[in-house]
Amino acid sequence: MVQSPDVHQLLDELTRLEGRANPYPRYARIRAASPIVRAPDGVLVLTGYAECTTMLRDPRLGHLPPDMLAFIGYPDWHDHPALRTLFTSMLTINPPDHTRLRRLVSSTFTARRVQALRPAIEKMVDALLDDLSGTVDFVDAFAFPLPVNVIGELLGIPAGDRAQFQALTRDWTQVMEVITPEVLSRADPAAATIREYLGGLIDERRAKPADDLLSALALAEAEGDRLTHDEAVTTAALLFVAGFETTTGLLANGLAALLEHPEQFQLLAERPDLARPAVEELLRYDSPVQIGARMVAEPIELAGVTVAPGERIIAYLGAGNRDPRRFSDPDALRLDREDNAPLSFGGGIHYCLGAPLARLEAQVAFPALARRFPALAPAGEAQRRDSLTLKGFTRFPVRIPV
Repeated sequence: MVQSPDVHQLLDELTRLEGRANPYPRYARIRAASPIVRAPDGVLVLTGYAECTTMLRDPRLGHLPPDMLAFIGYPDWHDHPALRTLFTSMLTINPPDHTRLRRLVSSTFTARRVQALRPAIEKMVDALLDDLSGTVDFVDAFAFPLPVNVIGELLGIPAGDRAQFQALTRDWTQVMEVITPEVLSRADPAAATIREYLGGLIDERRAKPADDLLSALALAEAEGDRLTHDEAVTTAALLFVAGFETTTGLLANGLAALLEHPEQFQLLAERPDLARPAVEELLRYDSPVQIGARMVAEPIELAGVTVAPGERIIAYLGAGNRDPRRFSDPDALRLDREDNAPLSFGGGIHYCLGAPLARLEAQVAFPALARRFPALAPAGEAQRRDSLTLKGFTRFPVRIPV
């Protein structure tokens, strides 16, 4: 297994904003050394597509048990709203608890429910595009309001209450990056506010159900089992946050990639039938989720390396999406690329439940943008999100042609 100062230097650069803005050349240099390397702290790092796929799908790999938080100074993790909401959610728990929750939630978050939103998504996209003029911040004007209103519509969150969640979510999800007293001082109040708000709505829906996902979660039942109130609140928080965070990144990253490749933007304007493969390619090219992590429960062999129980593994999904062993000319953006299977929504039992919804929104949005504004152009300096796991923009100014 490769361990070298050069690889360690590259890994260190990826932890800083300047390295994460365009991590792909660094990914390539690490992968050229080996698709599996050991970081200075002992964590195994994967940059190959096959290796990342194995990590995502192998049932012998799981998430870190939340009780392990005691070893970094948080034996009271359950008393912190930010930690409790994250580490008791489907995103991080392991079977059999994950299996039970996934079964209950999957019975409510169905493909039919998602597809039924297409007319509403088309109307939202058209309305947002109608309001674009001059120079605007694409994140604030489109990439955030579209997914937050779509997931808000799906869950049944009143339209006037949705915008507050952008700042709350950003503060809460910092615990996905690092857990420190300073981070928790912002994350805990944000998570508590989210939980209190959603808990109140769920109480209302249990008393008076409506035709929305919150009502379905409140009343979800499978094989005689039901979600507790706490589980329903935690799941609603996860679905709401994941429902717009990842999609906001996909929309902003995707548009940035298209504007860097105007011939592909023009192709999409001429061929809206490419919407499905185009979204898969945009997910592959610049994934809104860059990292997945697991812990080894049983001995496994990965890229010829025997990995012992208790070892931690980090997969750079964005690196796997650019692996030349899996994708021809991986650094090229080709909206008509065939046999595309990006790692951006994870895999295995933790495959993103909201992936169909994110795909649907992007499949509607990108062709509409290309058709309405073929001369759309960047305008001023964009600001990248300072995050190791989630790649995106906090500000992305664009100019709308008259």
